[in-house]
Amino acid sequence: MAQLLIVYHSRTGGARQMAEAAAEAARGEADTKLARADQAGPEDVLAADGYIFCAPENLAAISGLMKEFFDRCYYPVLGKIEGRPYAQMVCAGSDGQNAARQIARIATGWRLKEVQPPLIICTHAQTPEAILAEKTIPNDQLNQSREIGSALGAGLAMGIF
Repeated sequence: MAQLLIVYHSRTGGARQMAEAAAEAARGEADTKLARADQAGPEDVLAADGYIFCAPENLAAISGLMKEFFDRCYYPVLGKIEGRPYAQMVCAGSDGQNAARQIARIATGWRLKEVQPPLIICTHAQTPEAILAEKTIPNDQLNQSREIGSALGAGLAMGIF
């Protein structure tokens, strides 16, 4: 059975909710592993047939723990996962574009195949209090994450990717 790996980092809950929603939907389609970025490693990346990377944008960049996941895994899997499909999701306070570009650059280096544009959910958190507060992503926005999980899982299961 095809395996989908969903790697995420979340400090205030937004990206975690997005990753969990994608995993919930994907499990109906493919073997799905949901892993926090600090617990996922090269062996997880090598074992998977496709990926969803989900991170918050912090200070106009992917979160440090997500970057650290990519740092730990990049060279051990380089040259071993080309052509595998991926999607990405970003939880941002205002923009999210730079985090999405960073993940796309890393995926390009791995020669992964983007199967859809990045999903960016904006929380509009602009004050220090709002930025640091626990996030609650509305269900209608989480449905977008579910659609990504379901579509990627189904595509893996059917051999489309």
